Amino acid sequence: MVAHNIPYSSCLSVETLLKWGQLIEVQILNYISEASVFTLLKDFLLITFIFRWSSKIFNQLYGYGIFGTIKWLYTSSVRSFYKRLLQFPPLKRKVDAEVRATTEVLETELIQAPPTTTYSTLPSTGLSEQEVLSKLDDLNKIHASDWKSGRLSGAVYHGGEELISLQTKAFEKYAVSNQLHPDCFPGVRQMESEVVSMVLKLFNAPSDTGCGTTTSGGTESLLLACLSAREKARVEKGITEPEIIAPSTIHAAVFKAAKYFKMNLKLVDLDSNYQVDIKQVKRLINKNTCLLMGSAPNFPHGIIDDISSLSQLATKHDIPLHVDCCLGSFVIAYYSKSFHIDLPPFDFRLPGVTSISCDTHKYGFAPKGSSIIMYRSQNYRKYQYYVSTDWIGGLYGSPTLAGSRPGALTVGAWATLIYMGDNGYIQQCQDIVMTSMKLKQAIKDIPELDVIGDPVLSVVSFKSDKLNVHKLGDLLSKRGWHLSSLQNPPALHLAATRLSVPVIDELISDIKECVKIAVESGEDIKSDTAQLYGVANSLSTGSVADRLIEVFLDTLYKTGKSQ
Repeated sequence: MVAHNIPYSSCLSVETLLKWGQLIEVQILNYISEASVFTLLKDFLLITFIFRWSSKIFNQLYGYGIFGTIKWLYTSSVRSFYKRLLQFPPLKRKVDAEVRATTEVLETELIQAPPTTTYSTLPSTGLSEQEVLSKLDDLNKIHASDWKSGRLSGAVYHGGEELISLQTKAFEKYAVSNQLHPDCFPGVRQMESEVVSMVLKLFNAPSDTGCGTTTSGGTESLLLACLSAREKARVEKGITEPEIIAPSTIHAAVFKAAKYFKMNLKLVDLDSNYQVDIKQVKRLINKNTCLLMGSAPNFPHGIIDDISSLSQLATKHDIPLHVDCCLGSFVIAYYSKSFHIDLPPFDFRLPGVTSISCDTHKYGFAPKGSSIIMYRSQNYRKYQYYVSTDWIGGLYGSPTLAGSRPGALTVGAWATLIYMGDNGYIQQCQDIVMTSMKLKQAIKDIPELDVIGDPVLSVVSFKSDKLNVHKLGDLLSKRGWHLSSLQNPPALHLAATRLSVPVIDELISDIKECVKIAVESGEDIKSDTAQLYGVANSLSTGSVADRLIEVFLDTLYKTGKSQ
């Protein structure tokens, strides 16, 4: 190649640029004419590889910054190193011994001896109805968390004994129904469509295009939102390496969706208000981004993300935006009607919002196993469908992940919604939110504790820089309270429910007393929870926490022996 000395100029002329272009064109043509096919292919693959990885590195640096990238590299490298180190025989034997000890503890705590005969195999002769009912009563007597007393965070979204009675009767009427066969159960098909329609209206979906389906819960709703976005991006934009951009507080089901569907999950830091950092979202958006996500509110802290700003970004870049309202559900939907105060828009009123998930089995008080995934139009919903015309068994199509679906649960949701009505949900929203706000104010008045962000719905989360909140949680557990333990930062939270309303004063009193004990006792308090989270957050032992969780899951499927 001939060297050309081009004088520096602060402003290149059009003529100079044309000469450069012609020079480059000549060099490229010469290279192509002289190189072999093998050399061309080799160089093409090399250039493609370099471009691909340089693009990923640039997106990482631009999205998370130099320090953020260095921190990520350091954390990933150290965790990987220790994970491999713990596989060396001497260390592995020690870890295995600890895991076995933990297994014994978990089995002692979780597997309680039933006060009746156990059945690891089928009885040779079936039991009578009365015998079965009697054994059900016996199993119901096994010691458990007293959820009826309201000492549990979330978990049980109880709508009252009368409602449970109604749901039970509804279930009995449609116990054998299956939504896979709408021709056999047309009434269930009608009720499902009505449930979806009622919830769509609560979230201001377009009346002419809004659509959705029922699902088995919030996890399936979020999985379907991610699957739909992935397939839409693949079909319409040719994206083969799909990326989700979501706040670090997004629900764990999104992590599961990313793993199941082979999507890259880009987590966004929180701003000073504990909302998704919009500036970082802007930097992370690239040609592979197939979905933006936000929560209203999120599970850990009960904070509503800045959905309006996310909507603007979604519209600008033509990217779907999903809003997770699984936890907020009917509480956030009825907030304005209940308190005559408008929240910042979070639903389909924002043009960028393309899908929303809402759990009817939470604050809709429907039977467990009931959620709704909503879309702005069928152009989004169709991508969650599975359709097969090649199966020997015939033409097959299913709207959600499941094939057979228990129609009785949808019937229970339908019965619950029309039983509660607007007036019932308004009253419940008022009671639940006022209860959580009472706790929020009480926490603010305790010097050792700090409320995280400014929650306005049903969840209140608090942390401390003066005591170990996980030890505080264990002290409260000894008094019968079961608050949710959080991490990064360490915190506790209460998801207030209908059952929390009559006992909130007692909880506040116990928190104050336990804070005093925690401050006075300090490190003398033994806490299994604090120890477990310490293991999980340590770079050197974090992988051990994975095994402990697996042990817990394994223990769930071990049968207990009768007394």
